[in-house]
Amino acid sequence: MKSEIDGKIIVLGLQHTFVMFGATVLVPLITGLDVGVTLFAAAIGTWLFHILTKFKVPVFLGSSFAFIPPILAVTQQTGDIRFATGGIFVAGLMYVVVAVIFKFVKYETLHKILPPQVTGPMIILIGMMLADVAISNANGTNSPAVVEKLGVNGAWGIALFTFAVAVFIKRVFKGFVSALPVLIALISGYVLSIILGVVDFTSIKEAAWFGLPHFQFPKFAAGPIAMIVPIAFVTMVEHFGDVLAIGNVVEKDFIKDPGIHRTLMGDGLATSLSAFIGGPANTTYSENTGAVALTGVFNPVVMRIAAIFALILSIIPKFTALIGTIPGPVIGGISILLFGMISSIGIKNMVDAKVDLTIPSNLMVTAVMLVLGLGGAAFELGAINLSGLGLAAVVGILLNVILNFQDFKKA
Repeated sequence: MKSEIDGKIIVLGLQHTFVMFGATVLVPLITGLDVGVTLFAAAIGTWLFHILTKFKVPVFLGSSFAFIPPILAVTQQTGDIRFATGGIFVAGLMYVVVAVIFKFVKYETLHKILPPQVTGPMIILIGMMLADVAISNANGTNSPAVVEKLGVNGAWGIALFTFAVAVFIKRVFKGFVSALPVLIALISGYVLSIILGVVDFTSIKEAAWFGLPHFQFPKFAAGPIAMIVPIAFVTMVEHFGDVLAIGNVVEKDFIKDPGIHRTLMGDGLATSLSAFIGGPANTTYSENTGAVALTGVFNPVVMRIAAIFALILSIIPKFTALIGTIPGPVIGGISILLFGMISSIGIKNMVDAKVDLTIPSNLMVTAVMLVLGLGGAAFELGAINLSGLGLAAVVGILLNVILNFQDFKKA
């Protein structure tokens, strides 16, 4: 990396830190885990993932929302959240087991199982299932103070202003500035929010300048492990979608190189490492994938810089508090763009692969996946609970195999 662009790379990394921050810290806020540990775990988990994937895949690993329900259930049942992190630790090891299995599965077979008529809808669903999060933030649902002062229309005004700034930066400017639409839009929306008087600086004043995260080792028990480990099979399916999505963005086949076994292992070991120090499960972040698509900056180094910023934030509570004061409508405004970009990538994936939807089998697979993913369908069998993307992906894969069984017999 040439020295003259080092400063630009750092700024781009900071941008991705802003992108991941809100969702990453929301998980510990909901579950009771330590925010500092969560950021620290995201940082080292991202670096571990990059090392295991030969520094080739531009992703950031943040907190997984899929594990929130079992974490809350285990904590309520046992009275000790460390039993939940024990279950997460084992769940991460399940990734490793599956990764070893996939090491011996032929590349051609993987693509037979995951053709464009399956992967396209998976990527579309990743973006669409995050749409309600973007809208909830944009209309102030998660920011009652903003709604109380400005009303819902005022919240939308901030969101649309933030959105407009991002579009303006991307469309009007060239060169380095055009790669910073997220960061500039967030700062602009934040400044507008300050002018409108809807930013509360109390948490910044009360936060300390320095503080080590509250690390704690997990505890293990059969019951909590049985409740949490099945979630890993759902998130592994989501992992496929995320890896396919970022691959489509940068136009590289990460299933082949560095290999899905490496990405799974990186995700799993990062999750186990996080749980070992008292953090939540980690997962490849769709928010950052959307930012990669929007900015057009594909260099994986940027994600590693973002991880360094996350590490710094984990030991400087005042900076963490500062980012935490960004109002929901500001986040919502940029999220509308980022999450929409992900779904658009899924559509592009199908177009580029020339998926023929006049073929009944292709049409049925795509249709069923979209309805199951967006319709709120759920399937429970013992400790296994499939819903959303996980259910849509499993049904889509199985349906595709059944409808195109003759193709598999020829393979």
